[in-house]
Amino acid sequence: MPRLSRVESQARTRAQLVDTARAMFLRDGYFATSLEKVADQAGYSKGAVYSNFASKDELCLAVLDTLLAQSAADLLAAVAKRKRFAGKLAAFERWATRVIDDAGWITLEIEFASQSRGNPELRTAFAERFGALRAAIAMVIRSGVQESGRRTALPADDLATTVLSVGLGLALQRSFDPSVSLHTLTDTTRLIVGLPPRGTRRLTPATADPAPS
Repeated sequence: MPRLSRVESQARTRAQLVDTARAMFLRDGYFATSLEKVADQAGYSKGAVYSNFASKDELCLAVLDTLLAQSAADLLAAVAKRKRFAGKLAAFERWATRVIDDAGWITLEIEFASQSRGNPELRTAFAERFGALRAAIAMVIRSGVQESGRRTALPADDLATTVLSVGLGLALQRSFDPSVSLHTLTDTTRLIVGLPPRGTRRLTPATADPAPS
């Protein structure tokens, strides 16, 4: 086997460190995982880690890149296969079920969000990682808007941010209360595009909740 070049060797080391850190961040959380532990688990020196990543934050961003890129790609592939809104929404719900119920993933998000609170640059970098997910959700919303024939008060990209926020909130709640229904996410999406929640009839003044007195 030909000997790897310096660039190839460094790229392989970096990839192995990211893979190891990903497993450890998801298993143990951000705060419990140190660069020293990652280096030891991957079979490298601490210096090898610092030659690739300036800090644990930088390493975690690299991990988030792989997680979010794969998650967005999975969602896009799933919804692109369906022509009608109902199919896209069903694919979205199946994807969301896997993501939202991943306790390691939501814990990592919460801990890293806390870590970035006092660092504007880190907050910006973290927020940018969610762009591809919002774009995929916006695709689902546009399909629903087109099918319902209704106009929305906000652009699809802004509505996608709302749906993503609902998903993140559900993930947090389900981490301590699994009885919280995931259907809330897709029902919210249906309401956003002007369609009734699944399995319910449209509310009329007689059936709607009464206005507060």
